[in-house]
Amino acid sequence: MTISSSLNAGVAGLAANANRLATISDNIANSSTYGYKRSQTDFHSMVIGSNRGTYSAGGVRITSMRMIDQPGALEATSNPTDLAVRGRGFLPVTQETALMSGTDDYPMYLATTGSFRTDANGFLRTSTGLVLLGWPADPDGAIPAYPRDTSDGLEPVQIQTNQFAAEPTTEITLGVNLPATETEFGAAGTALPLSVEYFDNLGTSQSINVTYTPTLPGAPGASNTWTMTMRDSAQGGALIGEYTLVFDATQGLGGTLDTVTLTAAGTAAGAGVWDPASGVLTVDVGPLGDTMSINIGAQNSGSIMTQLSDSFAPTAINKNGFPVGNLTSVEVDGNGMVSAVFDTGITRTLYQIPIVDLPNPNGLIALDNQIYTLSSTSGSFFLWDAGDGPTGDVVGYALEGSATDIAGELTDLIQTQRAYSSNAKVIQTVDEMLQETTNIKR
Repeated sequence: MTISSSLNAGVAGLAANANRLATISDNIANSSTYGYKRSQTDFHSMVIGSNRGTYSAGGVRITSMRMIDQPGALEATSNPTDLAVRGRGFLPVTQETALMSGTDDYPMYLATTGSFRTDANGFLRTSTGLVLLGWPADPDGAIPAYPRDTSDGLEPVQIQTNQFAAEPTTEITLGVNLPATETEFGAAGTALPLSVEYFDNLGTSQSINVTYTPTLPGAPGASNTWTMTMRDSAQGGALIGEYTLVFDATQGLGGTLDTVTLTAAGTAAGAGVWDPASGVLTVDVGPLGDTMSINIGAQNSGSIMTQLSDSFAPTAINKNGFPVGNLTSVEVDGNGMVSAVFDTGITRTLYQIPIVDLPNPNGLIALDNQIYTLSSTSGSFFLWDAGDGPTGDVVGYALEGSATDIAGELTDLIQTQRAYSSNAKVIQTVDEMLQETTNIKR
């Protein structure tokens, strides 16, 4: 009956607008919630059809969807481990309860932002119990190859706040100027000492003691030749290398290193030959005999070691390596690399945070605390390096704000209120018409 269908359509309209009001209320309530994705309610007509000139109202039905692919604005913070994804993709997280289970099976959830801080055990977690997941790095800071279509390689990010680190010295640039007058006939022939500090595998300060001994000619003139002897304090002053250095004295190349020859004593000590193209030679240092590269300058380059008529002076003594240092801070760069910064200047990569991408973000299942889990409609996920492929990068010192637009929600609220009142008026009108029908009998 047409009048009955009108009543049913009015009731359906009341229910639909009440449901829309619920989503609007949720959006407004979470207008200050970091990472919140607004919900949207859409109306769809239900058509029953007409029969011989009569029309039956079908009413309305609704569908609600959380707009997960709509990002909120990024807001700057003062915490380096406040993280947000700038662009497409999600951060992998797990729940704190997974750590308590004592297994290595960490269920992966997705989040677009989170304020992570170290807890009592050093895990990066939020106040709501979400723990950040990442790929652990090797001791040298390299990230191994992990599978990209599964979360099996992901582990909870754990930072030891009382961590120490040292970095051994593996390369030294040994730049000095040797006085050309010391190789002339009648010179004193005094050996010139130089001590260069380096750090062993345990961060202990050691030194390579270098001695430059001039070769004096037997007749007036200059030999332009020196013997460079190197001894290692970590080996009790043992000889680790000995070379004969000959400098060019011709016009245009005068003062540059011409040839470097490994002596018999240097060969016996296990020293490597000098490469004239790169200027690098190798020696074995430390109690374990680790290889160290020493750059004394390429042939005729004049950029590192020289022999000029001036005083003996170091000109370019550089080395890598650091002593033992204390952890001072943790930072996350745009590529998702979690790095520990030590007070000695060392920056060591600990984890890499991948970006999770999937075909249909709006198909994810929303859970409490702005996290999501996979569903049959979201599609399979893939773990990208941050900034690669279709994904965005990771931003530290930032949180993603709520995607709620207060002005838009209040406008929708007014429209919903008017629509609800109008549907109530339809029910009231149908009631009055039914009352008139009842009065016919009187």
